[in-house]
Amino acid sequence: MIKQFTFNHFEVNCYVVVDEATCQCAIVDPASEASFEDAQLTQYIADKHLVPTLVLLTHAHVDHIAGLRQVCEHYKLPVTMHAEGRKLLKQAEAYGSIMGFAVDNMGDLKVSTIEDGEVLKMGETEIECRYVPGHCPGSMCFVLPADNAVLTGDALFHFSIGRTDLPGGDYPTLISKLKERVLTLPDEYTVFPGHGIASRIDKEKKYNSFLQ
Repeated sequence: MIKQFTFNHFEVNCYVVVDEATCQCAIVDPASEASFEDAQLTQYIADKHLVPTLVLLTHAHVDHIAGLRQVCEHYKLPVTMHAEGRKLLKQAEAYGSIMGFAVDNMGDLKVSTIEDGEVLKMGETEIECRYVPGHCPGSMCFVLPADNAVLTGDALFHFSIGRTDLPGGDYPTLISKLKERVLTLPDEYTVFPGHGIASRIDKEKKYNSFLQ
């Protein structure tokens, strides 16, 4: 099961992926900016009697990690991410001051790194990690076969793609990786992006003008 929240003034989609057999869960892109948003997330987890075992990042742009420290400290978990995103994590405070996020330096958070193709186990749920750079270094998509879904962060949106004009972005790389690592998923898979509404793989293949 996948529960979506939309947090902060950049309207980032934060997801809670639930393994219903064990009530374990993963928090993906903890983007809560205000205390009431923190409370929405923690209250949902408490009300559903869930046990967080993973804090996952699709990537470390500051809008996606606005609530990262609070979540990691509250649940006493490391942040799990691709190693190439660690530089962005350390730069969060500086980027936050530019983009209106009051975040602390996050360079001291405990990090657990993942690689392309790695499969994480959460109870009976498998989460396949696919490295899809191009939007920024360290950008991951998380495939959830049990839910027929993929969490794409800012790599792929509904009929659009992530911007590539920020530091570390590369348009040809993003296009090629999306075609190789995301559009090869089954047509019926739901696409849960980092911003905006959900889509499906078949719709993206047919209607996303960037990927024709």
